[in-house]
Amino acid sequence: MLFSRISKNLRGSFNSCRGFLSIGDHNHRFLIPHNFHSRGDSTHQVMRSLNFSNGLPALHSCRYLIHQQSSSVVEDEHDPFSLVADELSLLGNKLRAMVAAEVPKLASAAEYFFKMGVEGKRFRPTVLLLMATALNLPINEASAPIELGGDLTTDVRSRQQRIAEITEMIHVASLLHDDVLDDADTRRGIGSLNFVMGNKLAVLAGDFLLSRACVALASLKNTEVVSLLAKVVEHLVTGETMQMTTTSDQQCSMEYYMEKTYYKTASLISNSCKAIAILAGQTTEVAILAFEYGKNLGLAFQLIDDVLDFTGTSASLGKGSLSDIQHGIVTAPILFAMEEFPQLRAIVDEGFENPANIELALDYLGKSRGIQRTRELAVQHANLAAAAIDSLPDSDDEEVRKSRKALIDLTHRVITRTK
Repeated sequence: MLFSRISKNLRGSFNSCRGFLSIGDHNHRFLIPHNFHSRGDSTHQVMRSLNFSNGLPALHSCRYLIHQQSSSVVEDEHDPFSLVADELSLLGNKLRAMVAAEVPKLASAAEYFFKMGVEGKRFRPTVLLLMATALNLPINEASAPIELGGDLTTDVRSRQQRIAEITEMIHVASLLHDDVLDDADTRRGIGSLNFVMGNKLAVLAGDFLLSRACVALASLKNTEVVSLLAKVVEHLVTGETMQMTTTSDQQCSMEYYMEKTYYKTASLISNSCKAIAILAGQTTEVAILAFEYGKNLGLAFQLIDDVLDFTGTSASLGKGSLSDIQHGIVTAPILFAMEEFPQLRAIVDEGFENPANIELALDYLGKSRGIQRTRELAVQHANLAAAAIDSLPDSDDEEVRKSRKALIDLTHRVITRTK
C-alpha cells in the first residue's frame, strides 16, 4: 500500500527533524521549534495543542534533506517554468479573455495585473500544471465529462488548466483587496491598483475576479472541487481578519502566526493541488500528498517573504520593504528575535507607529538569529514538500519524472529567492 511505502521510505526520519514539533489538526499542521516559548500562551494551552506527527510519517518529517543549506545547489536541467511555458502563455491569454467586462473602467481595473509585462511569474499556475503532469498516473476510471465553453469534453488536462486559471484569479483578487487594506502604493514594481484607480474600484475589481472564478469553478461540475476552492476564499477572509484583530498574546504567538499564514497563503495552493489530483481521479492518498506539497511549499514561500521584507529592497521586491512592521504586523523573524530578547515584547505591545520603535525592533532583530531561524523553518517546510513528491507512487513515464523533479526544484527556488 502507498502508506506502507511512505513509512518504509521515511523510516527514522524524525531523527533528522529534531527540535521541531508538529502543531495543529490533520489538515494543516505546522512545524514549531520545540524551544520556542510563546509568552502569550500558557503551558497547558501549548502542550494541549502539540502532537508529534503520526499516521502520515512521510508528510511530517524531514528525511528528504535536499536543502541542507540555503546556498546548496539543486542540479536540474529542466527549468520548471520552461516545462509549462506554452501552457502558461495560453493561460495568460485565457485569463485576459475571462476578465473582460462590459464597463470600460471595470475592465481596465480587472485586467490590471493580467496585462503582459506585469502578470508576474505565474508561480501558482506553474505549480499546478507541473502537479497535473506529476500525477499523470493510471486510474481506475475516467473522470465524468463536463461542459466547458459550451463544448462537451472529457479532457482531464483542460479541467486541470481551468483550476490553474481559477487559482490565479483568486490570488490576484486577494492581492487587490490586501492592497486596499494595507494602503499599499506599489505592487509588482508598478503602482498598485488602489493607488492608481482608488480603493472603491480596486475592491470592485477584486470582487469581479472572484465572481469570474466562481463561474469557471461551477463549470467543472465537481462538488468536491467546488467545496475545496470555496473553503479557500473563506480561509483568505479568515486569515486577513486574524491579522487585523489580533490580541497582544496572539500577536506574539508562533502557533497563531503559522495558522494565519496557512489561511492567507498556503491554503490556496494546497487545496488547488488537491483539486488537481481529484480531477485526475487519483486516490485519497495521492490527493493528500498533493495537498501536503502545496501546503508546505506555501508556508516556506511566506516565511521567505517575511525574511525578504527585512532584507530585500523595494526595487527587488516590487513593493515597499519593511512594509509588515510598518503596518504593525509581527512576523516570524521578530517572533524568533523576541525569544532571544524578551524585552522586545514590550516594544511589540507598544506598537510601531513611532519610528523609533521600528528602529529598536530592527536593532534587536539584527542582534538575534531571527532571520536565520526563519530561513531554517522555511527549509524544514521545503523539505516536507519535497518529501511529499518523493512519496508519490512510482512512475516510469519520463514526463512525469521531469515534472516531479521540477516540483522539487521549485522548493529550492522558493527558499533561495531574493525577490
